[in-house]
Amino acid sequence: MIRRPKSIQTIYLYLVLGNTLAASFIWGINTIFLLDAGLSNFQAFAANAFFTLGQVIFEVPTGVIADTYGRRISYLLGALTLAASTALYLFMWQIQGPFWGWAGSSILLGLGFTFFSGALEAWLVDALHATNFKGSLDGVFAKGQIVGGVAMLTGSIAGGFIAQITNLGVPYILRAGILIINFLTAFFLMRDLGFTPQKTKTPLKEMRKILTHSIDHGLRNRPVRWVMLASPFITGVSFYVFYALQPFLLELYGDEKAYGVAGLAAALVASAQIAGGFLAPKIRKLFSKRTSTLLSGILISSIILFLVVFVDDFYTTLFLVFTWGLTFAAISPIRQAYLNGLIPSNQRATVLSFDSLMGSTGGIFIQPALGRAADIWNYSTSYALSAGIQALAFPFIYLSRKENAPADIIEEEKKIN
Repeated sequence: MIRRPKSIQTIYLYLVLGNTLAASFIWGINTIFLLDAGLSNFQAFAANAFFTLGQVIFEVPTGVIADTYGRRISYLLGALTLAASTALYLFMWQIQGPFWGWAGSSILLGLGFTFFSGALEAWLVDALHATNFKGSLDGVFAKGQIVGGVAMLTGSIAGGFIAQITNLGVPYILRAGILIINFLTAFFLMRDLGFTPQKTKTPLKEMRKILTHSIDHGLRNRPVRWVMLASPFITGVSFYVFYALQPFLLELYGDEKAYGVAGLAAALVASAQIAGGFLAPKIRKLFSKRTSTLLSGILISSIILFLVVFVDDFYTTLFLVFTWGLTFAAISPIRQAYLNGLIPSNQRATVLSFDSLMGSTGGIFIQPALGRAADIWNYSTSYALSAGIQALAFPFIYLSRKENAPADIIEEEKKIN
């Protein structure tokens, strides 16, 4: 069995690579894919909202499964569910299916991602603790972000150009294939370390117990609560900004069939993610508290989104989106380290899943609302509205800062529970 911190990080980074590569094959074309199936902007983002609804419905139950039966089991279920639901998505496109079919398949996609969310991150943190890791979690998460960015850069460019020279369905076939490969990799290499799955004859009772403890360490834990309440505004807006970028840039470019350009747009965000991963450890040193970094990032990225409304040039918009992505990416590892430092091991996967649930809740309402704004006005105006919505996260992070949690202090690396 692998019991070295370096080996644990290698497995984690490989799985992040596979997950992101599989997902990114369709990130650059997903909105175009939905519009090509006959959906309007409102319906396309409503389909995305059903995806986030699936995440909301299943986040906590799948997190409890990870804390009850093991993070490895949760990850394996996620890979299989995503592969199957991706195939269903492709089928809906082929038959030009009704909206209710898109809604159902989107919910199943959300279920697949909820098996992933929290489980892989919790597995990493517990396994590093069990193998006496002495380094910085911020640094590990930053490496994961860099690897994810490289995978996203590769997958989004490839997906866009593959769709352009073949058709919009081929990247979805590739995505399902990579997910199956990741399933096999995790099956043979991933083992739960530093965490013992709860073997019980009363699984429902045990799941309720874990859920209760998770609420105690989540919403009833004041520093965690405020971070979670900020999540809907940040995550909901980030979903919309990214997926609206595809048709928005094609509109500015002047060729609605230039799928390669849409892929390059997603690749630009991936490049920002890579750069943000490299910058995160350096940015962390500029502040005494992690929440100070988060507050600065929210303010800067909101201003950038607002500036889009004054621009109608393709390349200037690309620059602004890159800067927004860079800011968002640079603060993400710091947020991960802060949140993990506030959560005990036994409830980690469930609390992290609950945090993801909170973010997905924002996506349910924010995406279709902003999509409707794009239908009524234009994409630029919807981006300005996005800036105002994202800024609503600022006071919640400020409240978390006022709690003076030990995990907020940057100078001292705290040992994770």
